[in-house]
Amino acid sequence: MDELPGRRHSPEWFGAVWGWPALVTLAVTGAGVGSAQPWRDELATWSAATRPLRALARMAGVIDAASWPYYLLMHGWVAAFGDSPTALRLPSVLAAAGTAGLTAALGCRLFGRRAGLLGGLLFAVLPGTSRYAQEARPYAFVALFAVLATLLLTRALDRPGWRRWAGYAAAVAGLGLAHLVALTLLAAHAATAPYAHRAAAPHPVGAPRPAPARTRRRRPPWGWLVAVLAALTALTPLVLLAVGQRGRQLDWVDRARPADLAALPGAVAQSGEVGGLLLGLAALGAARLGRRALLPAACVVLPVLLVFLAGLAGPLWVPRYLFFTVPFACVLAGAALAATDPTAKSDPAARTPERGGVTLPVALGVVLLAGLLGLPDQAALRRSHEWPRGALVDYRGAARVVDEGRRPGDVIVFSPRNGWLFLDLGVRYHLGDRQPRDALAVRDRDARGDYWADECPRPAECLAGVDRVWLVVAGRWADPVDAVSGAAGDALRDDFTVERVHPRPGLTVALLAR
Repeated sequence: MDELPGRRHSPEWFGAVWGWPALVTLAVTGAGVGSAQPWRDELATWSAATRPLRALARMAGVIDAASWPYYLLMHGWVAAFGDSPTALRLPSVLAAAGTAGLTAALGCRLFGRRAGLLGGLLFAVLPGTSRYAQEARPYAFVALFAVLATLLLTRALDRPGWRRWAGYAAAVAGLGLAHLVALTLLAAHAATAPYAHRAAAPHPVGAPRPAPARTRRRRPPWGWLVAVLAALTALTPLVLLAVGQRGRQLDWVDRARPADLAALPGAVAQSGEVGGLLLGLAALGAARLGRRALLPAACVVLPVLLVFLAGLAGPLWVPRYLFFTVPFACVLAGAALAATDPTAKSDPAARTPERGGVTLPVALGVVLLAGLLGLPDQAALRRSHEWPRGALVDYRGAARVVDEGRRPGDVIVFSPRNGWLFLDLGVRYHLGDRQPRDALAVRDRDARGDYWADECPRPAECLAGVDRVWLVVAGRWADPVDAVSGAAGDALRDDFTVERVHPRPGLTVALLAR
């Protein structure tokens, strides 16, 4: 096991340098984890995870194959721990805590104990960390595997061996299984692998750099190439499935625009002020470190540029897909805050600040400032995961209206049925077996292998014999029947009258009687 700078026999895997960030992340992200109701993407996770395995396998061949490994994990988790909001999100909370610890370990390995500690703590207090820790989606796992793969890369380059390269290959495979877009991180690894072995040996921030050793190697080492090839081979079936589904999966995504790059720090940090602070600190760290910043800086810049360029050509630019770059920005920011006196010979954790550097209390104060700046966004994301925050779709409120007024024989109708709003999933999640019969659903999503049900082609016949209909429509409507198009709208207008209308944020619930 490699040693930490200034301390002997104190490996980063077991030192407090990673423990504190992990614990702080658990405390911050665990607070109010079940407060916000599941939003559309989380409802998709719930829908997939609660299907029988055969139906889940059928779904992989139709839509969302890229998320299928995560859905399989959540299938087992839900079977063991249930599907409450807290239970659905707890795996992401644990993954975020692991990411914070690994971020600290990576910063410690590259730039010293203090840099690792500050980088990990900064990651812990970001609103974006809480957002993706408190979301039943794979993004916290993507960040976990991204940092793990990079840390294992530095270890394998420092002391190559087949076991270390095998560990790296497994981490890269895990990264691809979590999210295929995150494989853009390999571009950063490829660009820095010939030089990263120099950064792997800890070197105090601000100290004079030793003269670079002459080397002819300017290509990634064979161990890296073999490990990446093995990981990509294992991922090939998933890649082929996902590429074939790209048009349907990303039909809601707009092409990237230059302004999207400027907005990215605030988007991934879930706060404009905190994102700006993080970007400034990361840039300062990169400037201070020079070439030694190559690895973490490339892990931020290259994936962003690759996804942006791909987003210019087609629908791919989604800021949350790039959340996995945030820990590397935190590593650079931690190094900026940890700048110390290069002439000191004691433990790096005890050094005095160099000119332009800061003391540990001041550095911790900057971390605390980032946490305080993010408090409004921390509170807001615990009310709603929709964006903007005011665009809440109150599935829970709609379900409560139906539950309080339903009678035996009632049915329910949703409009629109298709699209990504998932009105029927949202109400079903909160009502469960108490939901009235979905009168117009004739072929369920398990049989289709996607998220939607087929509707009755002759709605008037499917509503025959029904006296009361609960109608749930998207948006605010004085007369919700006007929101229903086609034959279903005609059947409701011809045979029913509106008795009561219950507006809720983002949708409207109405009771119709024959």
